Amino acid sequence: MLKFVKHNLETISGVAIYPIISLLICFTFFVGLFFWVYTYKKETIQELSEMPFKD
Repeated sequence: MLKFVKHNLETISGVAIYPIISLLICFTFFVGLFFWVYTYKKETIQELSEMPFKD
């Protein structure tokens, strides 16, 4: 099965770009997520963490 898949992937021209594109999308997403979390206001995080106990 693996030989069949490998042979089919080798016959597709430009298939080497897909792993690079997926790595860049994943890297960009997690870097963006890191900056979003890092720059989030501490007061808002505190307020959201106390929400379940306010009633």
